[in-house]
Amino acid sequence: MSSKPELKGRAARLAQLFPTGPGQAARTPFVLLVVLLLGGGLIGLLVLNSALSEGAFKLDDLQRETKSLTDEEQALQRDIDAYSAPEALQRRARELGMVPGGDPAFLAPDGTVKGVPSPAPGVGQTSAHIPLVLAPEAMSNGSTSTFGR
Repeated sequence: MSSKPELKGRAARLAQLFPTGPGQAARTPFVLLVVLLLGGGLIGLLVLNSALSEGAFKLDDLQRETKSLTDEEQALQRDIDAYSAPEALQRRARELGMVPGGDPAFLAPDGTVKGVPSPAPGVGQTSAHIPLVLAPEAMSNGSTSTFGR
């Protein structure tokens, strides 16, 4: 009795494609392939881990810089708010010799005056208290050139 059954038809043709002898595939190429794949995978993981670490360091630096710039922006905004506060504007205007305006009058498109204007308080002061305001041409350090020429 044979240990292998006889095959017929298509199964027989397919069986002819496979080796019938006690052949064994060489193990060395397979082992080398597995070792190369594992080594390549480990090297790939090492490169990926290094890239992620570098990205984490850059992210940390950028977050630190963002915090510093945010603090600077907030300090500048506080300075702007302090300079634009009504009390600060009023104090600086008085230092420049400005006075609060009186009641305004408005001109209509047809040329009529609406309202009754009143002078600003302090307009009747002596000329020693009124600051001197110069035109831009007078402030040009004696040169004869002007902006438009």
